[in-house]
Amino acid sequence: MSRLEAGETLVDRTSFDLAEMTRATVDQMRLLAEDKHLQLRFEGTQPLHIEGDRIRLKQIVVNLVDNAIKYTPAGGSVSVSSFPLDGKAVLEVVDTGVGVPTEALAQIFDRFYRVDKARSRQLGSTGLGLAIVKSICTAYGGTITVKSAEGPGTVFRVELPLEPKG
Repeated sequence: MSRLEAGETLVDRTSFDLAEMTRATVDQMRLLAEDKHLQLRFEGTQPLHIEGDRIRLKQIVVNLVDNAIKYTPAGGSVSVSSFPLDGKAVLEVVDTGVGVPTEALAQIFDRFYRVDKARSRQLGSTGLGLAIVKSICTAYGGTITVKSAEGPGTVFRVELPLEPKG
């Protein structure tokens, strides 16, 4: 994470379609969802060309979808979508999981922060996933936001700059 914050991720920049990478990543994670009897959907009809390290940016999708699957009870759903908006590539991960208490939202992107320490340890959480996601977003000039409350689920929204048209 220190290397991310120092800008190391900016060294390897290639142009790629975030929507296509996200679709392929969601497909790779489908078995995890099926094992928990969850519906996992991807919606994204438009290419979203961005510049960056494909592997680092894939970590965003993997971490957010993995968390959504981990914290959504059997029978629930996880929806992943990508779309352009105001010159940005938007990635949203929406789940019907347990949600995040309002008082924890301000700390959720902090290193080693876990909402429920006992449950997080049981599920193998280190409290680094969302901090890593935020560092990657920041390194590429993007943002991540969260909307949640206990019970109804969570929405994570990542916005990254689209590749300049040239």
